[in-house]
Amino acid sequence: MSSFKKRINFFDSEEGSEVKRELRLMADDSGYTTESSYNANDVLYPGNHMTFVEKHMHYLNTHQNVNPQQYLSNLRLMTKVRQR
Repeated sequence: MSSFKKRINFFDSEEGSEVKRELRLMADDSGYTTESSYNANDVLYPGNHMTFVEKHMHYLNTHQNVNPQQYLSNLRLMTKVRQR
């Protein structure tokens, strides 16, 4: 049975740094679809573009009961570029 830990500040934690590194590796790999997405807050996101890394780091920080390793695993499956 898994146990969930409450993350006070995910962005500054060791786990957050590791997840951010993994997300950057995915964003740099052409084998994954990691396009930026629209965000209405043009103060935080100039040009209204929220990067792949920012988007998923924000999600994990906001949803603190999500297991980051499972989230990354599912994200890899969903964004993997498939050859036909």
